[in-house]
Amino acid sequence: MNILDKIIAHKKAEVAEKKSLIPTKLLEKSTYFHAQVVSMKKYIQRPDKTGVIAEFKRKSPSKGNINISASVETVTIGYMQAGASALSILTDTEFFGGKNEDLTLARNFNFCPILRKDFIIDEYQIIEAKSIGADCILLIAAALDPGRLKELAIFAHGLGMEVLMEVHDGEELDRSLNDHLDLVGVNNRSLKTFEVSLDTSYGLVDRIPSEFVKISESGISEPDTLFELKKAGFDGFLIGENFMKSSRPHQAALNFMNAYRRIIKEKGTILAQ
Repeated sequence: MNILDKIIAHKKAEVAEKKSLIPTKLLEKSTYFHAQVVSMKKYIQRPDKTGVIAEFKRKSPSKGNINISASVETVTIGYMQAGASALSILTDTEFFGGKNEDLTLARNFNFCPILRKDFIIDEYQIIEAKSIGADCILLIAAALDPGRLKELAIFAHGLGMEVLMEVHDGEELDRSLNDHLDLVGVNNRSLKTFEVSLDTSYGLVDRIPSEFVKISESGISEPDTLFELKKAGFDGFLIGENFMKSSRPHQAALNFMNAYRRIIKEKGTILAQ
């Protein structure tokens, strides 16, 4: 059993328990449930932003504790001031040290689109995502069969939310693409070995149809890499650990994005060709 199998098994039990404790009717009474969704797809493509989806993540199965005591308010406001296009907030508690309240707190202080980063396997979690202030959900191709993934994407769109589908290889991409997605992310980290290779992104970018916003995820630690990924055809970049491992993640994000802006200014003519 790999880590994803363990997480999904735990998530099934967690969702069953939540359903018994908090009915969907109660979730639907949340102020956020009826709020207008902010489009992540549009924000990622805004020329005045960097395309960075800046992630708030306290720990992970592969790295252990990353930044347990970080402040959601300080970090997320700092991310947006640095020029991030969107936020990604981990809400899984067991494996990533997150919670729903983290996302709601980020929502209270930021007008930008927010991705609920979790392991979505049930419509209940999508209703929950909307009720806590998320604009976009993550659907992981490795965790869902294509038919189920499509059902969940349709359900999310029914609530006005956007959908980011994450793949790890060409097989997942080919079998899981459907017309109800908004963004397609390529995760450069192997679920089996935790090894990271940007070749995964470079190998798949041209296989993602142009109607989807293309995101490269994981293993991005240098501003130069963003430029190369952008040149290859990616619209956005999900970065978490590289910022969160700093004692001041928002400052690390600002330094990173300023360096990226300098590179764009110096080499921007290449992208315009």
